[in-house]
Amino acid sequence: MTAPTRLLPRGELTSAAREYLRTEAGGAVLLLLATVAALVWANSPWSGSYESLWETHLSVQLGDALIDESLRHWVNDALMTLFFLLVGLEIARELSVGEYQDRRAVVAPALAALGGLVVPAALYLLVAGGDGEAARGWGIAISTDTAFALGVLALVGPRCPNRLRIFLLALAIVDDVAAIGVIAVFYTDDLDTGALGLAALLFLVLVALRTGRVRNPAPYVVVAVLLWLATYASGVHPTVAGVAMGLLFASYAPGEDDLERAAQSGRRFLSMPSAERARDAVRSLAVTVSANDRLTLRLHPVVSFAVVPLFALANAGVALDGEALRGAATSPVALGIVLGLVVGKLLGVLGGTWLALRLPSSSFVSGTSWGQVTGVASVAGIGFTIALFVTDLAFDDPLLQQEAKIGILAGSALAAALALGVFRFLSARGGLCLPGAELRSLPPMSAIPDPE
Repeated sequence: MTAPTRLLPRGELTSAAREYLRTEAGGAVLLLLATVAALVWANSPWSGSYESLWETHLSVQLGDALIDESLRHWVNDALMTLFFLLVGLEIARELSVGEYQDRRAVVAPALAALGGLVVPAALYLLVAGGDGEAARGWGIAISTDTAFALGVLALVGPRCPNRLRIFLLALAIVDDVAAIGVIAVFYTDDLDTGALGLAALLFLVLVALRTGRVRNPAPYVVVAVLLWLATYASGVHPTVAGVAMGLLFASYAPGEDDLERAAQSGRRFLSMPSAERARDAVRSLAVTVSANDRLTLRLHPVVSFAVVPLFALANAGVALDGEALRGAATSPVALGIVLGLVVGKLLGVLGGTWLALRLPSSSFVSGTSWGQVTGVASVAGIGFTIALFVTDLAFDDPLLQQEAKIGILAGSALAAALALGVFRFLSARGGLCLPGAELRSLPPMSAIPDPE
């Protein structure tokens, strides 16, 4: 019998969510260092070696199939699949045992994220929509970098209300889902329906393995690799397969029967220790924890401290000489991205939140101030990882890629500065929980009367 899932009080984080937030904030430091390293390398006397390294080709042949890609594309297409797998796992966990198992709580961050997608894209197209290939870059301005955003919130103080981080995390998850959909639909040029059908069939095989409660990881690994290859061959970006796989693994509380079996195995080992009984005890303990939690525990440090920083090192290197900066200053692409990230995200998230509060089906943590949500809306304008990812898909022209990357760096830096400025203003007004201080918020959202 499976123990019933406990609904957490609003604003309380599960231990898994707390660990997720800590790892993301810690990974932001390495991500920043990798970004700085890429920029220094690309603007040093050895800048030629930067592109030479990442454009080195690596080929893998499987029978008659040959995959020949640059090291940068292996990072973007293969390693980043682990990043998107982690995104899928986090979505599944939050919906099954996290803050958003209460579906009413999803409405506000979902609408806030939707506003934070539509308004930046519209502002970008307003600036760059008439410039041919430049118009393809609207997807760059819609993403939020969770690690950098949580890193900025970490600077605010460890006793800052958890509801801010919960809201940002949920908003970022919806943002990631939408960005993945945009990649799959709008940045897929040549679609091979046969390979896509094979990918769908392999996904159903994974569903069957999960339904049949197959615990051996080997079949999952084999099918997952084949699914990635089929998705790659279909023309859909293969990282989409990572998200699809992650969504299969719901999180759950340990079952009473599993806990009892684990206890019995432990007692047998203690009564007569042996290698065989130790193996049985370890297996029985592992079964009590959901596959989602086990995979997240193993993957998250690898993704945060290795995969994403390596991605930044491979993609963030852009020339910042006078000519490049002057070109970006008048470039519709760069200006559209900056406007979308700094202004579009702020207005979109605030507008979506305001709309959610007008709906009877929405639920929001009481006591949260508009000032605090303004800070989170500003933080949401930090777009980096997926923004760089989309840049590579949107543009073939190296000049447009360079201008887009400069826009991403400038827009993200301005959004971070704006967010810290908002939080500094709130702390001066007593509107932010600081170490040793009680939360004295501005007028809470719950106090806003419903329209007649």
